[in-house]
Amino acid sequence: MGSRDQKVKWSWSSALIGAASATAAASLLSAKPKDPTFHLISIDLTSLKLNLPVLDAELMLTVHVTNPNVAPIHYSSTTMTILYDGTVLGSAEVKAGSQPARSCQLLRLPARLDGMELAQHARQFFSDVAKREMKLEAKLTIEGAAKVMWWDHSFRVHVDSFVTVDPVFLDVIGQENKSQMDLFLT
Repeated sequence: MGSRDQKVKWSWSSALIGAASATAAASLLSAKPKDPTFHLISIDLTSLKLNLPVLDAELMLTVHVTNPNVAPIHYSSTTMTILYDGTVLGSAEVKAGSQPARSCQLLRLPARLDGMELAQHARQFFSDVAKREMKLEAKLTIEGAAKVMWWDHSFRVHVDSFVTVDPVFLDVIGQENKSQMDLFLT
């Protein structure tokens, strides 16, 4: 019957280590990944290239990207597809890079629009110029990894952007961006 009378040895250091471990585990498990946000800030015409019988346009797209997550990310290079009236009009290159946790940054993406493809939609394009409202769509998939403590978690983010621009002054009139992130825990 001596087992009931034994005193339990209390250790503050063990209690603090246990509480810290429980808090760290709970915060890691509750830190649900959030989709990053993307907003097209501006479009700048950098050059026109004569590609007989049409002109190709080279642009610089400035995109504001927000990483709302508690982990920094590293991503690989990819290509953004730009569509007009349901057809691929051009593309923009996204270089590999990284972004700190809970941060914003501006990406400058060189883009090229195919004049021959635009010529295929001449009637729609001139109508849009007259209205000063051109609807474009951009599709992008970015793959990378987020480092949480000592684990790298792979992810893939797919972004669909619907942008309305003034084709005369290249002003962004409106946009709607939808993104979906897939996180791979393997």
